[in-house]
Amino acid sequence: MADRDSGEPRSSLLPQLRMDELLDELISRVTQIRATRDRVQQLLQGVLAVSGGLELDQVLSTIISTATELVDARYGALGVIDSAGEHLERFITVGLSQQEIDAIGPYPTGMGLLGELIRHPVPLRLHDIAGHEASFGFPDNHPPMRTFLGVPIRVREKVYGNLYLTEKRGGAFFDADDETLLTALAAAAGVAIDNARLYDEAQRRQRRMEATAELTRGLLSGVDSRDLLAVLVERVRDMAGAELVMISLPDPAAERLTVQVAAGTGEKRVLGESAPVAGSEVGDVFTDGVGQGIVDGEWDARPLWKELGLGPAHIAPLGAAGKVRGVLVAAKRFGALPFDAGVVRMLTEVGGQVAVVLELADHRSDADLLALYADRDRIGRDLHDLAIQRLFATGMTLQSVLKITEKQAVRDRVNRAVSELDDTIKVIRSTIFALSEHGGPDEVPGLRAQVLQVCQDSSAVLGFTPAVRFTGPVDFEVSDGAVEHALAVTREALSNVGRHAHASKAEVDVETADGSLVLRIADNGVGMPADGTRRSGLGNLADRAAALGGEFLVEPAEGGGTVLTWRVPLDD
Repeated sequence: MADRDSGEPRSSLLPQLRMDELLDELISRVTQIRATRDRVQQLLQGVLAVSGGLELDQVLSTIISTATELVDARYGALGVIDSAGEHLERFITVGLSQQEIDAIGPYPTGMGLLGELIRHPVPLRLHDIAGHEASFGFPDNHPPMRTFLGVPIRVREKVYGNLYLTEKRGGAFFDADDETLLTALAAAAGVAIDNARLYDEAQRRQRRMEATAELTRGLLSGVDSRDLLAVLVERVRDMAGAELVMISLPDPAAERLTVQVAAGTGEKRVLGESAPVAGSEVGDVFTDGVGQGIVDGEWDARPLWKELGLGPAHIAPLGAAGKVRGVLVAAKRFGALPFDAGVVRMLTEVGGQVAVVLELADHRSDADLLALYADRDRIGRDLHDLAIQRLFATGMTLQSVLKITEKQAVRDRVNRAVSELDDTIKVIRSTIFALSEHGGPDEVPGLRAQVLQVCQDSSAVLGFTPAVRFTGPVDFEVSDGAVEHALAVTREALSNVGRHAHASKAEVDVETADGSLVLRIADNGVGMPADGTRRSGLGNLADRAAALGGEFLVEPAEGGGTVLTWRVPLDD
């Protein structure tokens, strides 16, 4: 049968048609082979790229960048899952500018569709994100995303994180080849991440060892503990990648925690800031001895924290439960993801090292105080056993002269010498009592120190510094209530001398004897008014004496001036 148009038999065209179909199929397969070869080549290049680094952050960024190029996605992200396997502790993105990231707000922590891969770690492909039951929309200012491909990353058979790719370019859908390539890349990424983590852990361990060695050298060389801690928080800030690191220590009553050293953003602003132990996050860690992580918005009302732009933080105790010396706080900027498990472990270890530093510093301080007290005791014994005994013997010798002389002038001179020796003995005994005071640096100063301070402060009004003498253990025998009144009396009396007496000299004598505290203030001024009127300030002094069951006397001094005597009984 012939073809109507050509007159050729129809059967003669069949081989030609089959040949064209075979040629088209061959070309198609060659094209597919070339495309597959190109994608395999691209995959090999991606595997080499992710395997070429050792810094963990660099490796993670390279993985997600390579993944987006491999499947031709516009946006990509790598989410690292926390140690509990429930949330994302890190989130690295590709395709979004910093302005877009800031406009979106805090990074996701693994809710919605991102959490689906955490709960079910198998590859997931979607033509439309909004159609999945786990999706509940995007936050404000988030760019539109429709297509989706997610693949888990495993490190030593444990899920480390997930690759999230969205918006395949050209409006196409992610296909099975994309899923296969991304799965292969994720397998190579797991090995690279494992190597990077081992390297990162080795680097951190080395930096911790360097910091520990620096602490040890500082302690052995006698460097002040505050200077050591200042250097330490700088190192911790660098190792943790934190915006701010600070150490808070408790007050003597353990009621408040105050920032003693800080490094980073706002370090000068936070120094001296305090928080109550009861009812605060830092207080809970201090009390329980268990570290606590804080995410954005979970801090109690602290305007300063918000003002400095700080967000997630971790609070580590300084020491073990029951022996916590304070807290270490490390914070990131607002919107950042919380610290990962490795950093939290490092902060906990550093907290233990800081506790050792503080413990050793206290022991060294105690040893220094004991050495000082021992030296004081030795001086006190020498004064008592040598100086006082020799002065007493000299006084006895002088008194024996009185028996062999009849001249009154000589007798008067000897009596004055003996009186001066008695006064000198009293001064030395008072010095011995002062040396015996072993109050610590945080202890409230005794009557002796406070009277000296009042006299020093009054020198601006008087124009000179009054002489002060103590007799007896004034710091041991005088109650707190009597100390308060005695200081007020001294302050008022010296003020009156400065304003009214026109004196060039004043003496303050504080004595405990015969069950009484006696305070005498003498001056060489103009004395009391001739009409005998008393100033109102003296009435206040008399009232204070009466309130304690004592007495107050105002008498003229020998050679001019006034002597005020304020006497109150000592409280048993």
